[in-house]
Amino acid sequence: MEEETLTLKPQLPTDGDEPMLDMAQQNPQTDSGSGSDSDDDEAQDNLQLQTLETELSTNPSNYDSHVQYINLLRKMGDIEKLRRAREAMSDLFPLIPVMWQEWARDESSLITGTEAFPAIEKLYERGVSDYLSASLWSDYLDFIQEYDASVRECSPAGISKARDLFERALTATGLHISEGSKIWEAYREFEQAIVHAINESDIQAKEKQIQRVRSIFHRQLSVPHLNMRSTLLAYKVWEVEQGSMADIQSGDLDGVSSHVASAYQKALDVYNARVNLEEKISTQDKADTERFQEYMNYLKFEQSSGNPARVQVLYERAITDFPVSSDLWLDYTRYLDKTFKVGSIISKVYSRAIKNCPWVGQLWVRYLLYLERSRAPEKEIAAVFEKALQCTFSTLDEYLDLFLTRVDGLRRRILLGSEVEDVVDYSLVRKTFQHASHYLSPHLKNTDAFLRLHSYWARLELTLGKDLVAARGVWETFLKICGPMLEAWEGYTAMEKELGHIKEARSIYKRCYSKRFPGTGSEDICHAWLRFEREFGTLEDLDHAAQKVTSRLEELQLLRSREESKLAERESISEKNTREKRKKTADTTHEQSPAKRHKDAVQNLNKVHAKGKTQVPISVENHKMEETKAEVEEACGKKEEQSKDSNQEKARIYTDQCTAFVSNLNLKANLEDLTKFFSDGGVVGIRILRDKFTGKSRGLAYVDFLDDAHLTAAISKNKEILLGKKLSIARSEPRRGKRDLSDRNLPRRLARGTERTDAAGDSASRDSVDSSQQSGPPHAPQSIARKPRVEHIQLKGKNTFAVPRNVAALNLNSKKPETQDKDEEQPKSNDEFRKMLTKG
Repeated sequence: MEEETLTLKPQLPTDGDEPMLDMAQQNPQTDSGSGSDSDDDEAQDNLQLQTLETELSTNPSNYDSHVQYINLLRKMGDIEKLRRAREAMSDLFPLIPVMWQEWARDESSLITGTEAFPAIEKLYERGVSDYLSASLWSDYLDFIQEYDASVRECSPAGISKARDLFERALTATGLHISEGSKIWEAYREFEQAIVHAINESDIQAKEKQIQRVRSIFHRQLSVPHLNMRSTLLAYKVWEVEQGSMADIQSGDLDGVSSHVASAYQKALDVYNARVNLEEKISTQDKADTERFQEYMNYLKFEQSSGNPARVQVLYERAITDFPVSSDLWLDYTRYLDKTFKVGSIISKVYSRAIKNCPWVGQLWVRYLLYLERSRAPEKEIAAVFEKALQCTFSTLDEYLDLFLTRVDGLRRRILLGSEVEDVVDYSLVRKTFQHASHYLSPHLKNTDAFLRLHSYWARLELTLGKDLVAARGVWETFLKICGPMLEAWEGYTAMEKELGHIKEARSIYKRCYSKRFPGTGSEDICHAWLRFEREFGTLEDLDHAAQKVTSRLEELQLLRSREESKLAERESISEKNTREKRKKTADTTHEQSPAKRHKDAVQNLNKVHAKGKTQVPISVENHKMEETKAEVEEACGKKEEQSKDSNQEKARIYTDQCTAFVSNLNLKANLEDLTKFFSDGGVVGIRILRDKFTGKSRGLAYVDFLDDAHLTAAISKNKEILLGKKLSIARSEPRRGKRDLSDRNLPRRLARGTERTDAAGDSASRDSVDSSQQSGPPHAPQSIARKPRVEHIQLKGKNTFAVPRNVAALNLNSKKPETQDKDEEQPKSNDEFRKMLTKG
């Protein structure tokens, strides 16, 4: 393109066409109105350009904004901004083949000399390394043959360069059944052009080149691809031209050597076995989910055939069509690890996988394991690990797995010693553990995963670091963070006992036996100390421990008794209040309704007398009142039955041992929608939380599952879309009682009773769980977001806590006087009504 063309701001070419000018430039005779429209379009484009630039400055990871920005710059012809925009996007995302083709063609159209050739060649190299594309390879080969002077002049260096590039293209796309023939044909044409360029007098060189062309034909005929018969006929015509075959025989394989015919027939059989599968994945009118499933079926078929090269090409084709499918990348890398173990191919696939799906922690973990397996330098492994920590994973377990994988690799590298090039020091292991503890402590506090991390750390301080003080420091630091965890104290004492440090282990028991632990932990630690002294201590040590433990167990038993007494009183009062409330409601209904009807009847009768009309017969009026009375009694009965059912529902308690909590649920979603969504099975119950006044869904639900396997499968569907909304699915952590008795030192039997009482008296507290309680630190488990309320219980003085004042004042012995409401107002008889009316 000439220099003056750039001053016209052309629209850059698409699909290899010439640059397109603006409408006003294409038709100079347009009127002024057309020029005004062009100015309006340009102003609108500039406004959209500013909007996209603002969006990308605040949110550079917006893929769609990058694409729109690049397309707008191509339309406006701003070359420098377009280059910068493309580089910025390629740093964050892999570009699809079409975008690389457009980029290379745009740059090719601006070439004014040989200085731009290396830059465009580098663009093609970057493009073919992102995704598999026979079209992009074909463009690359055409560019080299057209702009590389050495290749164009058929110099030895140029021919060698072109052949290497063709062989790379065949390695990548030669087994591509639907598009691989493009590269084979281009390779043949290139070699045939060399035949014509050789001097006729150089018979030996010419014959060698002819043999090279024949070899390419033979190779192509042994590979399954589209239009195999056309390739075979072209080969026979070429052989006739070379004089190696008399003429084209009637049969396809007539005149063809036996080994070529055999290879061709095998390739044809392979193609025929796959032609239906090829048609299914090539159909563009199918939904993406259907095409993806067709690819997976095709891959299973190819893997059963046992040809790794063909399987890899098919994986590359699937990745090109579904670049952000994490399941596909995981399956692909798993196959490569199993089949090839190590190699540059696997390294390139992993580097592309983490660029396409950086939010998948398992891909980063596998990448680290591959680098360790291939004996990569420590500097490269550390760079990948640090890059992984900058990503956003969906669960905290992925971060923990990443840290543990890194520590495992460092541990193994230290044990290898001189077998690896760069030996690492143990200080790097300690630094990694410190980073992990600081990084995860806000989210994994008081969890088994966090305990496992520190237990591993303390053990490595002993075995690799040879530092007992540091190992004890790890446990002491952990106890400051997670002191209420009984398992932490047990792990600390276990380490000391394993080392034979009896005195130190005893001091740990003395520190923790008086602490309060959840459930029966307080009793368990007391019995553990006694068992320890029986096995390791003297008689004096055992007597001392028994003295301390006995008083502690008595204190715990007294506390249990008081709590059971309070619990029983609360249950009794709650039942009594409920019973009196029901009785009062029923009595009020029976008493007031007839009186009200009587009043209405008197008023109606007075109106009749005032108007001078005939009085309604008393028998008829009484009949109506009797019917109304029956209706009221029936309604009261139904209401009492409904109240009973409601109380029974409130009394139900869900343990949530195997339950998923679903939030951000579409308000129109029903039980059938959730059942279909969790179609993997194992659903035993679904509870959609509803507003107690309106009855409308609150967008929250609990789904009970048969076992943990089905629950895990359900949680894996987190962030999937149901009825247009992205669900948030996590393991349900049931809310503890208000006093957190089960978390302190109550037996499990008493803890369950507390939860049952709170559930019955708290107006279905389970159904009133606010969805905001599911939030917390990013990626925090549900157990962290929910912290039980703890009320301080007074253990001294009279046991009058939570007792009504009128009962407490009577020292819990007096009884409330029974209300004489049974005979206060009985329904009136007909005679009584008649007397009352006649008196009026």
